Amino acid sequence: MQTLVIKIGTSSLTEPSSGDIHISAIASLVEVVVKLRQVGHRVVLVSSGAVGIGCARLGIKEKPSKISLKQAIAAVGQGRLMGIYDDFFGLFNQPVAQVLLTRANLIQRQHYINVYSTFQELLELGVVPIVNENDTVAVEELKFGDNDTLSALVASIIEADWLFLLTDVDRLYSANPRLDPDAIPILTVNHQDLWNLDIDTNSGGTNAQNQWGTGGMATKLSAAKIAAIAGVKTVICKGSEPNSIPKILAGENLGTQFEPQPRTVNARKRWIAYAMIPVGKLLLDEGAVNAVLTKGRSLLPAGIIDVFGSFEAQQAVSLCDRTGKELARGLTNYSSAEIQQIQGQQSEHISQILGFEGSDTIVHRDNLVLMDGY
Repeated sequence: MQTLVIKIGTSSLTEPSSGDIHISAIASLVEVVVKLRQVGHRVVLVSSGAVGIGCARLGIKEKPSKISLKQAIAAVGQGRLMGIYDDFFGLFNQPVAQVLLTRANLIQRQHYINVYSTFQELLELGVVPIVNENDTVAVEELKFGDNDTLSALVASIIEADWLFLLTDVDRLYSANPRLDPDAIPILTVNHQDLWNLDIDTNSGGTNAQNQWGTGGMATKLSAAKIAAIAGVKTVICKGSEPNSIPKILAGENLGTQFEPQPRTVNARKRWIAYAMIPVGKLLLDEGAVNAVLTKGRSLLPAGIIDVFGSFEAQQAVSLCDRTGKELARGLTNYSSAEIQQIQGQQSEHISQILGFEGSDTIVHRDNLVLMDGY
């Protein structure tokens, strides 16, 4: 038994011109999911399409740009989308559940754990959770931005074995195969090569022909990175051919398959790295960079050369080298104002400078995770 997260994009679910639902596409997907359940797999479905379906329902011909209008339309479309899924899964007596998430649900550690527990209970009950971003209440600053990222975070939370990103192309190419006849298909990507992958991120799957979507190949590569760090194998494959999923599970080399790194990053550090949003940035000198990257040490005040942003203790910050390149993220033990007072100082001077006894570290190694292939 394996745990699978399947993300289906708007481009695979709706008509490009109108946003109307592709009933045959949903029917094919549901049939595949039910078959996967019947052989013992646990399946989570991340489904886009609420805004497009809402527009079609309301007779709106173009995707709106106004946030409040888009949220209202999403509320209309989400109900219709779940109704269709429930009808089709109901034909097979397969129970489903709606799970709507915002990033705010994941930023607080206890909420993150609650989300994990809910997924586990649903899967134990044999339910297929159908996940979407809660567009109706999400604020712009706390949006996932696209369901590729959301699906990767869900795969990380539940420690899935596979993440399938179903899109409008059959795999990743070196360039857009619609425009370049010499585009080379990419079949497999090693986790060590993922961060150095040199391709045109407009290499298909960009939603250029579908105004209703939000993702593209760049977001899928970002999702593959999140999943790789979590030990989840990612596959990009064609949404109109969901039958490729069981074939891939049986060993066929279809789509583009991204090999994960060994699952060495614990759940807490994955939460820090990807569920939380950094609210500040610390620039480190060469000694601190070396201590964090190669020696696995905590960040001390002596190694900090500059502080950017306004934040409080226990919020997430990016740790960067002198050029501003992010090398790690972590939970800080001090506010930005306090760090500005003690940056460049030895730890034994912290209490004297700040006037209270605090931690010797700015970011403890237990609350620090290296980013993007480090």
